[in-house]
Amino acid sequence: MSQFDNVAVFKKANVYFDGKCVSHTVQLADGTKKSVGVIMPATLTFNTGVPEIMECVSGVCRYRIKGEDWKTSGAGQSFTVPGNSSFDIEVAGEPYHYVCHFA
Repeated sequence: MSQFDNVAVFKKANVYFDGKCVSHTVQLADGTKKSVGVIMPATLTFNTGVPEIMECVSGVCRYRIKGEDWKTSGAGQSFTVPGNSSFDIEVAGEPYHYVCHFA
């Protein structure tokens, strides 16, 4: 366990890496989860059971939620993914750094 900015205590950390996406997921003391990670240049498909908010820290990506058109997200922007859905993220050039909040 460690303390982060005297605000929350992390209970658990999981690391996901598949060569294209690195994600560190932590569960805060209040039970909420958050991921911080990097997606290397690639096109990836994700499936989620709960709503998520993807906040872009740096880089640019195109994304589309299943059944919708492609949209673009850059540094300082975010997009919401509904629960029980599939979405694609396409990153070209520089890696896409993000923070993901789970509902």
